[in-house]
Amino acid sequence: LVATGFRPECNGPFPVAVSSHGSPANAAERARMGRYLARAASREFLRRGYLVLLPMRRGYGDTGGPWAGHYSTCAAPDYARAGEEAALALLAAIAYLRALPPADAGQVLLVGQSAGGFASLAAASHNPPGLRAVLNFAGGRGGNPRAHPGEPCGAEQMALTMGRFAQRIRVPVLWHYAENDQFFGPAVVRRWYGAFEQAGVPGRLVMQPPCGHDGHARFGAPSGVRIWLPVVEMFLLEAGVAFAAGPSAAQ
Repeated sequence: LVATGFRPECNGPFPVAVSSHGSPANAAERARMGRYLARAASREFLRRGYLVLLPMRRGYGDTGGPWAGHYSTCAAPDYARAGEEAALALLAAIAYLRALPPADAGQVLLVGQSAGGFASLAAASHNPPGLRAVLNFAGGRGGNPRAHPGEPCGAEQMALTMGRFAQRIRVPVLWHYAENDQFFGPAVVRRWYGAFEQAGVPGRLVMQPPCGHDGHARFGAPSGVRIWLPVVEMFLLEAGVAFAAGPSAAQ
């Protein structure tokens, strides 16, 4: 796996945010991704003393190779298998942290957007050592804003998968979505969160009002930071996870 790391300028050890990318619609776009940097979001974690690790999963960008996140067909999606395959990359990244002297492998956040949010939930269901919380931004699979905006294929299969993952998760999870998400509409998200909530996992669903044409990519957009950052600060404070703002850090 190819990964990019950003670290604060001060001395460690640092808590770690493992940040996970989404999934473009086709193979050509996946190959053109290069490296995932999420600079605006990464900068906010750096300012709070976090080392940020951004792995590229198999089949994406500079990692390349066979696509591990394929969920079969829209008519009969196998989201559980796709999630488990995606989780392998994040579990490998967390294991790698133990060999990094600046990293505090006992203080880990999983952070993901879209398919990366779904991968983060799947990885959290394995309860990797040191995991403290999950930040799921617009997580899911099966969305197609051109063919069926707001209505992903296999939404009920996804609800079942979310529920199964939740049965094994032991850390708090933030679900952060937008009402005008063109991949996963609010009614679908609430069904997914309901299945997740039934497992008794501590969590919170935040459905932000519309802003712009499509709220799906709000986490990665520089303009989206002011929207999600206060929610994350409050969520992590309530979860007892350190997230205090500090001076700007170089990347």
